[in-house]
Order: sequence, then structure tokens, then C-alpha cells
Amino acid sequence: MSIVIIDHDDIIERELALVRDRVGADFPGYRNHVYRVLTYALHFLGRAQQWRAPIAFALAHHDVGLWTDRALAYLEPSEHHAELARQARAPALDAQLVRDLIHWHHKITPFRGPNAEVVNAVRKADWVDASGGRVSKGLSRKQIVTVMTALPPLGFYETLMRLPGELNRGRTLGGLAVMAAHVFKA
Repeated sequence: MSIVIIDHDDIIERELALVRDRVGADFPGYRNHVYRVLTYALHFLGRAQQWRAPIAFALAHHDVGLWTDRALAYLEPSEHHAELARQARAPALDAQLVRDLIHWHHKITPFRGPNAEVVNAVRKADWVDASGGRVSKGLSRKQIVTVMTALPPLGFYETLMRLPGELNRGRTLGGLAVMAAHVFKA
């Protein structure tokens, strides 16, 4: 199945507009990361549109704790910001699903729980994108290149390398250890 590029979503645009200033110069890269992950996730779900709104909403918030809270252990702050935003602007979205999409997006092994298919689609999609396509989760090289060409990184991978040291007072290795302990789930 060919991959359909998603480069605009009203929910993502609304939610990202509210954190744009906090994300600062990293915003273009983060925005395109969000859209690449949405593109991959919906592809994994066979383009099932019933999941688009909760996925888009969660993805807009999934990493924001890095910037809003300046925290390497950013999952819980990201979940907190997403829940406040959900209550204010998207109360019809399933709170547990949004939380699970954020909390488990770095899980190494498959998620087992409610809405596992959706959570795992986002989890796999984030692994594909965060690895720059080195982890493919079944996507072809051509599909990944197509997505990366349409939605270029715009410094996103450099941001991932820079933030651990920046947020951990220059101790990059220690920052990576904090991220590994608090962000990646078995």
C-alpha cells in the first residue's frame, strides 16, 4: 500500500500554535516530526480515520515537556499538558487513550492494554521517525524516503542530540541516561 502524506491537520495546528513560543527555534523540526509520526501511524492502521483525532491531539503534545518543563523525563509533563489541553479544548477525546499514546510512545516491546492496536501504531511510528528510518517497523525504504522528503527533518535530529546535554547542564551522557531511565519503557 502506498503511503499517504499528512502535512496538515487542524487539531495539530491548533495545539502546536499554543506551544510554538515555548518550543522556539526547534518548532519547525518538531512540527514535521509530529506529521511524520501521524503519517506512519495512520498507515500502520490502514488509514483508519476514526483514530486520527486522538492520535493528532496526542502527538501535538507527546514531546512538549522537553520544552515546556525543560525536563529530560518529559513523558509525565507532556501527559499533564495534554490532559489540561484535552479538558479545555477536546473533552470528547478519550483521556486514557490520549495518555497511553503519550506515555507508551517509546515502549520497546508491544503495548498490551486497551486500544493496543492504536497505541502500537503510534509507538512504531515514533520509533521509525526518531531513528531517522533506521528502525523501519515494516515500512519500505521508499516509503520512509517519501515521507522524509515531503516532511523534512528541519533540524529535528540535531535537536534530539542537543537537548540531553542542554537540559542536563552539559552532561550529555548523564542526560542520555536520564532519558533512558525515564522515557524508554520495556
